[in-house]
Amino acid sequence: MNLAAATNENLAHTSNVLIYSSMAVYTLAFFAHIAEWVFGSRSKVGRTAAALTGDGAAASAKIQVQVAQKGGATAVLDRPKIITRSAAGSRDVPDGPGAAGGTFKGDLYGRIAVSLTVVAFLVQAGGVIARAMSVQRAPWGNMYEFSITFSTVAVAAYLILMALKKNVRWMGLLLVTTVLLDLGIATTVLYTSSDQLVPALHSYWLWIHVSTAIICGAVFYIGAVATLLYLFRDSYESKLANGTEPGAFAHSVLSRLPAAATLDKFSYRINAAVFPLWTFTIIAGAIWAGDAWGRYWGWDPKEVWSFITWVAYACYLHARATAGWKGRKAAYLALIAFGCWLFNYYGVNIFVTGKHSYAGV
Repeated sequence: MNLAAATNENLAHTSNVLIYSSMAVYTLAFFAHIAEWVFGSRSKVGRTAAALTGDGAAASAKIQVQVAQKGGATAVLDRPKIITRSAAGSRDVPDGPGAAGGTFKGDLYGRIAVSLTVVAFLVQAGGVIARAMSVQRAPWGNMYEFSITFSTVAVAAYLILMALKKNVRWMGLLLVTTVLLDLGIATTVLYTSSDQLVPALHSYWLWIHVSTAIICGAVFYIGAVATLLYLFRDSYESKLANGTEPGAFAHSVLSRLPAAATLDKFSYRINAAVFPLWTFTIIAGAIWAGDAWGRYWGWDPKEVWSFITWVAYACYLHARATAGWKGRKAAYLALIAFGCWLFNYYGVNIFVTGKHSYAGV
C-alpha cells in the first residue's frame, strides 16, 4: 500500500470516527431538548395563573403594572401583544412562549441543547470534510455521503436561522431526532466504502447540481417540519375557538408552539425561498446530463421524480397564493411535495433502476 492510499484510508477512518462522535453529541442534545420541554411545561395551577396574567392563550388579557409616579399615583398598562393573522383569516392569536415555556430552567436546558447541537454540527462537518479528502472529490457520490451531508446542511440551516434571531428553537427536538435517524440509517444500512465515481460523473457539475439538491432538500425539510406542526397547532386553536377542552398533550406542548398563522407563514416563506433553487437544480442536472450522456432529458426515474417534486411544490405555492386553498389544504400539498422529494431520494435510489443508480447505496 503506497503512502497516498494509506493517507486516504486514515482519512476515511477519521471521517467515520467523527460521524459516530457527532451522533453521540446529538444524543446529548436530544436529551437536553427533552429536558427543555419537560421543565418548560406548566402545572394546571401554573397554566391558570398564566392565563389570568395574560401569558396564556387568551389574547385579550391584560396585566397591570404598578408604575411609581410622582405623588404616589399608579398607571395601568396594556400588555403589548404580537398578533398574527391566521391563514384562513378566522383567528388572531399570539405565539406560544416556546419550548422553554417561559421558565428559567426550561430556557437553561434549551440553551444547553443548542450549544450541544453546535458542537455536534462542527464534529459532523469535520467528518464530511474528512470523507471528501479521503475520496478527493465532492463528498456526495453515493447515498451514504449524500445522507451525512444532507443532515449537516439541515442543521446548518437551523443554526443560521437561530443566528438571524428567528424563533425556531421549538424545532430543535424534531431536528435532532431526524438527524440521529438519518445518521443511524446512513451508518448501518447505506454505508459505502470510499471509492471513486464512474468517469461520466467526473465533472464540476457534481459540485453544482448535487450541492444545490442537498441544500434544497435540507430547507424543504425545515419547511415540512413547520407545516406538520402547523396542522397540529391549527387543530389545537380550533378546539379552543370552539370551546372544546384540548387534552393534556396539547396544553403541555402545542400551547408553547408559535401560532398556527406564524407556522403557516414561516413554512410558506421557506418553501417559496428555496423553490427557485430547486428549479435551478433540475436545469443544472439537465445540462450535466447533456454533457455526460449526450441528452438533456431522457425520462430517467430520477429525472421524472425531480420534475414531479417540482410540480408538487409549484402547486403548493400556487394554492397558497389562492384564497380558497390557504391553510390546511395548502399544508397537505406541502407535505405531499416533501414526500415526493423523499421518495425521489430513497425510493428511486433503492427500488428503481436507472442511470442515476450508478453508485448503488
